[in-house]
Amino acid sequence: MIIGTAGHIDHGKTALIKALTGVDADRLPEEKARGITIDLGYAYVPLVPGEIAGFVDVPGHEGLVHNMLAGATGIDFVLLVVAADDGPMPQTVEHLEILELLGIERGAVAITKIDAVDDARLERVRGEISQLTAGIGLASAPVFCVSNVTGEGIPALRAYLAEQSALSARRGADGRFRLAVDRCFTLTGAGTIVTGTVHSGAVRVGDSVMVSPSGIAVRVRGIHAQDRPAESGRAGQRCALNLSAPGFDRSRVGRGDWILDPSAHAPTARLDARVRVLAREGKPLRHWTPVHLHLGTSDVLARVATLEGDAIEPGGSGLVQLVIDTPVGALHGDRFVLRDQSSRRNLGGGVVLDPFAPQRGRRAQSRLYLLRAFDREDPASALQTALQHSPFGVNLSRFACAWNLTEQDMQDLAERTAMRKAGDAESALGFSAEHWAALKLQALARLREEHVRSPDMLGVGRERLRRLTAPALAQAAFDALVDELLAEAAIARNGPWLHAPDHRVTLTLNEQKLWAKILPLLEADAFNPPRVRDLAAALLVEEDAVRKLLRHVARLGEIYPVAHDHYFTARAVSGLAEIASSLADAAGAVEAAAFRDRIGTGRKIAIQILEFFDRVGYTRRVKDQHRLRQERLFRGDAVAGSDQ
Repeated sequence: MIIGTAGHIDHGKTALIKALTGVDADRLPEEKARGITIDLGYAYVPLVPGEIAGFVDVPGHEGLVHNMLAGATGIDFVLLVVAADDGPMPQTVEHLEILELLGIERGAVAITKIDAVDDARLERVRGEISQLTAGIGLASAPVFCVSNVTGEGIPALRAYLAEQSALSARRGADGRFRLAVDRCFTLTGAGTIVTGTVHSGAVRVGDSVMVSPSGIAVRVRGIHAQDRPAESGRAGQRCALNLSAPGFDRSRVGRGDWILDPSAHAPTARLDARVRVLAREGKPLRHWTPVHLHLGTSDVLARVATLEGDAIEPGGSGLVQLVIDTPVGALHGDRFVLRDQSSRRNLGGGVVLDPFAPQRGRRAQSRLYLLRAFDREDPASALQTALQHSPFGVNLSRFACAWNLTEQDMQDLAERTAMRKAGDAESALGFSAEHWAALKLQALARLREEHVRSPDMLGVGRERLRRLTAPALAQAAFDALVDELLAEAAIARNGPWLHAPDHRVTLTLNEQKLWAKILPLLEADAFNPPRVRDLAAALLVEEDAVRKLLRHVARLGEIYPVAHDHYFTARAVSGLAEIASSLADAAGAVEAAAFRDRIGTGRKIAIQILEFFDRVGYTRRVKDQHRLRQERLFRGDAVAGSDQ
């Protein structure tokens, strides 16, 4: 169990931790010299056999609330400290607001300095605390009257904390590993050390992890969990991680960063959330209000874009989009606190609903409906709703990341959810049965319309049909949709062309006669066939007639326009593609000179052929090389689109 303190400055938080654990949590020389806590302090004690309780001591000064917020992240139990002589003070109230906004409801109240007041004063303070906590999670928290000087009440408080520690359920290590960094330092002989609370998942010595949002890959050399050497750390523990990587030092990591599983690395500068404005706030939270956003251990500037109306009234809640100046790490369910632009008071707080918020259409009714569905803890229900409101599919990898689901978690969830998956593992999309069926009908309808519009064309290219059907649909998903239609014989394919099964286009008798004369000329020197003007001159035919016929034959998929007025047979293009593939296999890429030598043509023709392969997506150019696109067969789809 991790116990955090809260309360006004000079109310005895640090002294109370020392009385409970024997550890002075003030570690900085200036803290010891001035007698006040400036930054976070830590202490550990075995309250129950086999379990180490961690204490996080926070500063109580009004100017150090940002440090208090960093310490309050991830605690299980709060120890609210109120001095008997002062009673509740401004930071007592402010810290209580923060605890409530962060959803921390388990705790106890310690009234300190009871040796300095009489019984009547003590009872008045009890009453003030009762009024202060009424209606919030700590309303039923037990109150302990203690003296850090005489030790009175300390054994009873320690016994209660031990009881709560024994009853505290160990957090499940579900999800991917995430640790919020609250401290970083260098240890002689070890290197860079970061400390923080593990929010989810588990980590082991030797694991490869990432510093986020910077994206630096590091390795875990060593772990201390709850101040003890360990081979692993898990959710609910405070851990110190010894990190290493070439050129890595403490200057590249610090408070506000996350150490996490690389698959959970998804920095965002725009997230959708539900925000609750504090009831005591004097005015509404208006659209585009500048704020300090405290999320995890970070403190960044942001703007609040209200999504339901132009403002959220005090005591009310609403959906917002936080537009952040500096990217942060955030996932669904993360809690945060908003403070005013000068960071002098709390405005409210809330919970992240979608860390991958869109810039456009953020107020659309379908988007708001989706966010309301995300305003719950059940990912299965959220995914089902997302499928219903996403006609172009749900990015399953992004959904898993946002909800911090492991691959196995997502696989189990997908199996329980009725949906159609399309695309590869990295970019898989999920579709509801209704949306998938609607896309298929839409594709068929657009194909028929094209046949009516251009009856002399065999069909349309795959990419053109995608643009006609659903331009926003990912290519991989549309490929899966077309493959399914082909398997069902709802559409047919002829070379690069897609068409209705009953749609036919043939050459006229005169065209057939001319084509019979042209084909042998194209095949005579297959890798360097004559151009349109050369064919026309050889056959004593008008150039326009030859050009029109070759365009027609290209639509039938029998030839390809490799360059302007330069057509190659399908067999020749297939042979050239095989040569390019063999060169790429041998050298990693295709270079013009080597390709020219293999096909026995001039350099200009070789370059035009390679540029053609780049255009149709068979290769991609990298400087002076052409690299084969992996797992992509030459289909000539782009050719189909280029001639229409």
